[in-house]
Amino acid sequence: MTEQHLINVGEISGVFGLKGWVKVFSYTEPRENILSYSPWQLRKGGQQKVLEVLEGQRQGKNIIVHLEGIDDRDTAAGMAGWKVFIDRSQLPETHENEFYWADLCGLKVITRENIELGTVDHLLETGANDVLVVIGEKERLIPFVLGQTVIEVNLDKGQMIVEWDPDF
Repeated sequence: MTEQHLINVGEISGVFGLKGWVKVFSYTEPRENILSYSPWQLRKGGQQKVLEVLEGQRQGKNIIVHLEGIDDRDTAAGMAGWKVFIDRSQLPETHENEFYWADLCGLKVITRENIELGTVDHLLETGANDVLVVIGEKERLIPFVLGQTVIEVNLDKGQMIVEWDPDF
């Protein structure tokens, strides 16, 4: 797995039971989709390890998982705080005009008038639509609405064209 192709999909938040299961807060939608990916690359501080997912299920807002080699509560307790990454190649292909948030982060944002607004730092989920957080000379929140505020997304060029007033 190359560094640039790793996507953070969750974090181990604690232990579950006595047999080495861990609680995972999943960033995937729906949350249990995190169980579709194995192996996981786990990172904490400067440490990293790659472990297979043996089994798992949804438990309230969390996911509980049994990972390869984690077979008791004490070992599971040591996994708290580890971030869960997968390789981008593990994700299903997107359809036309569908994008993973991870693919949008880092794109240069340009208006139709060729004025550079900055770079997509991250996205926010608002319920109505997702919002791009664009960092440039100032921070801008731009609704991610294809065909309205977002005119074109070109992953190959690393840019996005938007209909947005640069003064806003």
